[in-house]
Amino acid sequence: MIYTVTLNPALDKTVEIPNLTIDGVNRISSMRTDPGGKGINVSKVIQKLGGTSIATGILGGETGHSIESALKEAGLNSFFHYVEGETRTNLKIIDTVSHTNTDINEPGVTVSEEILSKLLSDLSDRIQEGDIVVLSGSIPKGAPENTYYVWTKACRKLGAKVILDADGELFREGIQAAPYLIKPNHHELSAFAGKELTTPTEIAQAARSLMKEWEIPKIVVSMGGKGALYLTKTETIYAEGLEVPVGSTVGAGDSVVAALALSEEKGMSLEETVRLSTATGAANVMCSGTQAAEYEVISELISKVAMHTM
Repeated sequence: MIYTVTLNPALDKTVEIPNLTIDGVNRISSMRTDPGGKGINVSKVIQKLGGTSIATGILGGETGHSIESALKEAGLNSFFHYVEGETRTNLKIIDTVSHTNTDINEPGVTVSEEILSKLLSDLSDRIQEGDIVVLSGSIPKGAPENTYYVWTKACRKLGAKVILDADGELFREGIQAAPYLIKPNHHELSAFAGKELTTPTEIAQAARSLMKEWEIPKIVVSMGGKGALYLTKTETIYAEGLEVPVGSTVGAGDSVVAALALSEEKGMSLEETVRLSTATGAANVMCSGTQAAEYEVISELISKVAMHTM
């Protein structure tokens, strides 16, 4: 089973505003709302890919209940712990003329370590050896910076494969527990390396160093429109980015993680994983907001993926 953890979920409100004007009146041309947060986005995409997952995390207030109801209505399995306060609502502004994406994210609820421990205990009671746990996104106020380190260590002890998608201190702390797979983007990897990494070769070298230092079996480094690097202990593949019409880049990285998790569960080869995750990421870029792309769109892109062994 694949479990996705979203400790700081959100109700994502996506609006389109042609010619967004700062310090002026703007009119919305279209709007949609979706249950969001990186782990929840991963679960939505896994479902579109024909897989099954269980989403978990922390919710609060009426917004939290709205998110849980939306997931249930969509046929997604979940279990959440509730806290006082209101789950955040994030505003995504798409300027269809300037082709820009602007995120305005609320801080969300405040949690205690006691709540986090209870949720981790609930998750631990369900995990079986060989399960996959996706830890991704920001953490709420009150959660310590080593939260992903603690959760990764606990899940690994139970025999689960942990996929970590985080940045900053969460990334630095989390990798010390040796997750099974990490997915930084090249900016995050550059920040960790302390220097700007621009070429696939430079990025691959930095990823290899990270893999060796922390004994991480698999690393995927996304490079936006330029594609991504996929590394195992014995292989490195560079996948070129697919040129597609951009609806929204929000959630594109989460869709890649979804494909990586499902590929791992199904035991796909590295080449199959590269094709599926690249196509899934591109297909979701074509969607509005954090809406998940239909599999038919993803399937049409799989054969178009170009990759090179390094």
